[in-house]
Amino acid sequence: MHKIVVPLKRVLDHNLKVRILPDAQGLDLAGQKMAMNPFDEVALEEAIRLRERGLSCEVVAVSCGVVDAHDVLRQALALGADRAVLLESKAVLQPLAIARVLKAFVEREAASLVLCGKQAIDDDSAQVGPMLAAMLGWPQACFATEISVVDGHAHVTSAIDGGEEVLQLQLPAVITAELHLNTPRFASLLNVMKARRAAIETVAAESLALDLVPRLEVLGYQMPPPRPAGNRLHATDALIRELAERGFLQRGSA
Repeated sequence: MHKIVVPLKRVLDHNLKVRILPDAQGLDLAGQKMAMNPFDEVALEEAIRLRERGLSCEVVAVSCGVVDAHDVLRQALALGADRAVLLESKAVLQPLAIARVLKAFVEREAASLVLCGKQAIDDDSAQVGPMLAAMLGWPQACFATEISVVDGHAHVTSAIDGGEEVLQLQLPAVITAELHLNTPRFASLLNVMKARRAAIETVAAESLALDLVPRLEVLGYQMPPPRPAGNRLHATDALIRELAERGFLQRGSA
């Protein structure tokens, strides 16, 4: 039986506006609604679909962080994950540390496939998947828009600049999911109630004896500058002249 590990991150709900702390040293998450990272939700949906398409597998949802992450793990159970595990740490885990913790967990589980979101919407680093693959020494496919698993191989269509590429990976492998891979389902009320009573295994990340020291220093946060107002042009000649003046069009090329 294959075992699919799906890492999940708890992030600020993507429908909410980000607030910065007064000292600009972090985000103000007090009282804010948190949710499962949308890219990770797509990865979880794909793992469940692989099982439903006949792949004999166990889907294990895992999250790194504090006990508050139980809410996304219970959501994963309600959506169809077989087990949920919290790799608990009160420290702020940066991508390198998360990849190291996940490597130890994946090896413990003897997993044959890791399906994760291509990035988290809070830091947009897109580093955990590739670093995890490198640490495990496994092949990887990023930005997947289509996945099938046949005879110990994963066939992946990945989005690239200007088109797509099709890859065949020998399992075990790491695949990161693009939003276009699927549309996640909604959990039924019955499954939500079952998930509330389900057991969640907890493993102290520090007990893995790994180097989890942060390598990046955050100097501060600031909101992006307001977008300048646009100009309304009423004729094609005016548009061409404006583009030429801004350097987007060479004079005489029109």
